Amino acid sequence: MDWQHLATQLFGADHGIRRDGFFLHGDVTFDGQPITVLGTTEHAPIGVQLALAQARVVLDTLARHPGRPILLLIDTQGQQLRRRDELLGINRAMAHLGMCLDLARRRGHRVLGLVYDQALSGGFITSGLIADACDALPEAEIRVMRLPAMARVTKLPEALLAELSEDNPVFAPGVGNYVAMGGVRRLWEGDFQAALREALANAPTVDQRAADGAARGGRRLAAEVIQRVLQAV
Repeated sequence: MDWQHLATQLFGADHGIRRDGFFLHGDVTFDGQPITVLGTTEHAPIGVQLALAQARVVLDTLARHPGRPILLLIDTQGQQLRRRDELLGINRAMAHLGMCLDLARRRGHRVLGLVYDQALSGGFITSGLIADACDALPEAEIRVMRLPAMARVTKLPEALLAELSEDNPVFAPGVGNYVAMGGVRRLWEGDFQAALREALANAPTVDQRAADGAARGGRRLAAEVIQRVLQAV
């Protein structure tokens, strides 16, 4: 879905969200409550500049608007694969963005992610997967790694991975599989304003993705392993 269409459905035609290249940012009002919105568009590659720009908005919100909710609009192809960004430390810039979002959560800001188009790789890990809750539109595309790349990394035949992906969400791309694994909390269908209202009211403040994955059958052992580790500490 086009970000303008989404923003208009959520906040009206005069929503106040601006676009600077791939970067979306702005202050909106929803049900009389101010919300900071930031995100990306056009399958943005997340490089150093874009990661730091998003982190700046988060830090400004922490400093100027304590407790204000933050909504992440996610459409990314992952990290920028460019020598310049590697030399400038793309890993540290993306980690900085993730730590800023984590700090916002720990200081009482409700942080929500919405995958409205595409979410891949590190660009998704350091945004939606760090939020209190990450939701998605049904037509969104989500994956961390394509099967050919997964085959190269794991040294397993691509045909075997394709077979495993048919009944194991961990090996399969697709928004439905991320719901099953607990990485995506729920899909927004129908009334987007009602969905955002519910997310603001009921998004968890503790990480329950492993428990959701176990309950939905997508990650059967993660929650159990986490509990066993905690008991052993």
